[in-house]
This record gives sequence, C-alpha cells and structure tokens, in this order.
Amino acid sequence: MQNDRLVIAGREFKSRLWVGTGKYKDFVETKKAIDTAGADVVTVAVRRVNITDRSKENLLDYLDPKKYTILPNTAGCYTVEDALRYARLARAAGVSDLVKLEVIGDERTLFPDTAGLIEAAKILVKEGFIVLPYTNDDPVVAKKLADIGCPAVMPLAAPIGSGLGIRNPYNLKIILETVKVPVIVDAGVGTASDATLAMEYGADAVLMNTAIAGARDPIAMAEAMKYAVEAGRLAYKAGRIPRKLYATASSPIEGML
Repeated sequence: MQNDRLVIAGREFKSRLWVGTGKYKDFVETKKAIDTAGADVVTVAVRRVNITDRSKENLLDYLDPKKYTILPNTAGCYTVEDALRYARLARAAGVSDLVKLEVIGDERTLFPDTAGLIEAAKILVKEGFIVLPYTNDDPVVAKKLADIGCPAVMPLAAPIGSGLGIRNPYNLKIILETVKVPVIVDAGVGTASDATLAMEYGADAVLMNTAIAGARDPIAMAEAMKYAVEAGRLAYKAGRIPRKLYATASSPIEGML
C-alpha cells in the first residue's frame, strides 16, 4: 500500500484520510490529531480561522508547509461572490491555489447550492485554481463539475457534522462509476466503520472534521480513522467475495468418502 498514492491535478498524496481543523479545543490538540491521523491534506476555513494575518496566532504556525498540503475552503459562504472572494483571498495570501469550494444553499441542512457551486467552479477554474467542489450526492452535478475541469469531486455522505454515515450508497456508487476523476467522500462520517465503508465502495479518499474533533477522545478517534481508511482501501483493492443467498462450504468436499 506504500505505493498506492492518490494523485490529483498532478499532485501526489500519501494519505487518503483528509482532515479539517475546526472544533478542537486549541491548535495543539488540532496538530496532535492531524499527526495521529497521518493526514497530509488539512483543510482550513478561510472565513473562520486566521490563516492570512501572520502578525497574530495562526494555525499555520503549527503546520509545516513542507509536511502538509493546506487546503483552504470557503465554508460559510452562501453566495457565489463570497466563495470567490475567500478563494482569491487565500491564494493572494500565499496559502494555496488549491481550494475546497463550498457554496451553501440552506442554513439548516448546510446542503450545497449546486447551481451556485457550478457557477463559482467555472469562474475559479478559468482563473487557474485547482477546484475541489463540495457537492451533494447527485451524479449529474458531480459529472458537470468534473466536465468543467474540477480534478476531483467531493460528494457528501450526509449533512455536515451529522455523523449519520453514508445515507445514499447507491448514488455514491453511481458517481464512482460515472465520473473520471477522484471522488472524495466529504461530510457526515460519524465513526470508523463509515470511513471504511466509503473506501470499500471505491472512494479515493475521505475528508472529515467533526467525527474526530467532536469525539470524546479526538486523538484516539484520529487513530481509528487512519486504520479505517487504510483497511477500507485495502479491502477494495483486494476485491470482496460476491454475496450469495445460500451457504458455500469453506473446505472442499469433492473426493471425500
């Protein structure tokens, strides 16, 4: 598995577990959880976390840019204009030309505004951003985003922070079959088995925040998620046995007296 690397837009990542940075008690705990998870992609909300003013305490002071890929995100943006503004702000501050693009459509469910997402993605792709769009589990929208030029798509498993796990595995499987770019399951994971299942379906990576940060022991959960993603990926590559209605003997019985 050491050579089983995830490649997006020519960039290679060793871990298929991506993590967020919200909801921890402090930056020290954040850093410890990230290290324990073995993640090399760390997403940061430009609106909510100080990553642009280096005169103040900054999350980036705790994250070595040589070790981690910082993925700014536009969480909390409800309009195309806001999402564009914060993506451009992160790039202007020298953080990254990668962006996890979010355009939220509903305050209660935090479901994406897919029309706004597609519009913003088109603009940012033309501006040279590497756009990783957070979307719903709609195969049609996912394909449109890939066709625009997004080098990966990030469909939700369930509403952000809900911990419900994968609510619509059939749509996820259709997305995995129809888009020709990496699929990163994002939002809704609650525990290790959810992450394993996503990887067993064939997802290329899983991104999570609340499932780790909100756990009773975030560091222990970070470790559990690391193994869960690795196990799910290995099982997917190994190929599971087909499901059968009736039993099949484990030991051969031909030739026995």
